[in-house]
Amino acid sequence: MINMRTVLNLFFSGILITACQSVSNNDEWVDKALDVASCQLKLTANELKDSTVMPRSLWTGYDVAFLESQLERDASTFADSLWANPPKEKLRTRRNCSIYDWTSGFFPGSLWYAYELTGDESLKAEAIEYTNRMFPVSKYKDNHDIGFMINCSYGNAMRLAPNDSIRNVIVETAENLCSRFNVQIGCIRSWDFGHWNYPVIIDNMMNLDLLFNATNLTGDEKYKQIAVRHAYTTMKHHFRQDFTSYHVVSYNNDGSVESQGTHQGKNDDSAWARGQGWAVYGYTSCYRETKDVKFLEVAINVAEMIMKRNIASDKVCYWDFDAPVKKDTPHDASAAAVIASAFLELSTYVEDGRKYFNYAEEILKSLSSNDYLSEKGDNKGFVLMHSVGSLPHGSEIDTPINYADYYYLEALKRYLDLKK
Repeated sequence: MINMRTVLNLFFSGILITACQSVSNNDEWVDKALDVASCQLKLTANELKDSTVMPRSLWTGYDVAFLESQLERDASTFADSLWANPPKEKLRTRRNCSIYDWTSGFFPGSLWYAYELTGDESLKAEAIEYTNRMFPVSKYKDNHDIGFMINCSYGNAMRLAPNDSIRNVIVETAENLCSRFNVQIGCIRSWDFGHWNYPVIIDNMMNLDLLFNATNLTGDEKYKQIAVRHAYTTMKHHFRQDFTSYHVVSYNNDGSVESQGTHQGKNDDSAWARGQGWAVYGYTSCYRETKDVKFLEVAINVAEMIMKRNIASDKVCYWDFDAPVKKDTPHDASAAAVIASAFLELSTYVEDGRKYFNYAEEILKSLSSNDYLSEKGDNKGFVLMHSVGSLPHGSEIDTPINYADYYYLEALKRYLDLKK
């Protein structure tokens, strides 16, 4: 009997992708960015070719006094949440992850985007290889982030090289994601850990694209209906009057709200930067798939809030919009990349979209500068520098992270499409 991975390899290797763009006539900064990205992704793919892991970030440590200054509270209030500092010999080495890590789909997705942007056949080959590694995740039910994991890898493969085997992976994963939906609460459960009764995080808006994708592939509306119900429930309970978003909302079994707070932001009432990016991106996607103007209104309101609250001079936001801005306050390139990608799509849905396009362009130019873009062969193969994972846990502070690279490349793709 032929192994499914073998089948997928045969399908992928036999398909000629024709939807590739030429990089000629681009702005110089775009050409440089694509050149760096191609080099870095190839370097990483080659170094991990004999493994089963994915690149996630670099190992970083933390200083408690620095965390206290950013969180503006004594360490005694968060010491129990701190993850252990890695040993010194690990610092600034590549932090890899298994395919079951929530970030695992971003690297193969980056390879697909880089191939699409450059037409480089060697990137296509690597995208095939690393996407195939993700196949076991289609059987996985213990993580709401299977939407990220499969849609960023197989979703891009389906977009660029469609076949029934990829379709089946996406649909099976969508079924597994739907199994985490609670009808009484009206949301897909996020985490299976912690003190919460039924936690739902704003990040979960990003997993809905997998469900929309499944409905588009099958014609079965149930996936879309669950996505829409989740988006409406989140709209009702995640946003404050100023359209900043809580990170975590936990529900009681009857659907009432148990608590509203944060896990990765400065405090329960702060505007964690990447969370605001997830919000504007997620509701822009929901409008694309439903044309429901209420989703568009949320996306616009969050976008306006971001432009008002983001005080970083280079538009690459600080890790939390409420963090005290000091010399060592870290920017978050991952949040900026998500925002840029979302703004570019949002710009196509509104009459005054030019302002969102211009804002995204400013972000992309900053991310493509020497302040954030790696030098070829440096940064352990990552494309961007200076992202933040979870500062309150002392985790991944001022480090490259794979999802920053993914949304940066996606934003470049959207930018070039609109420039055309």
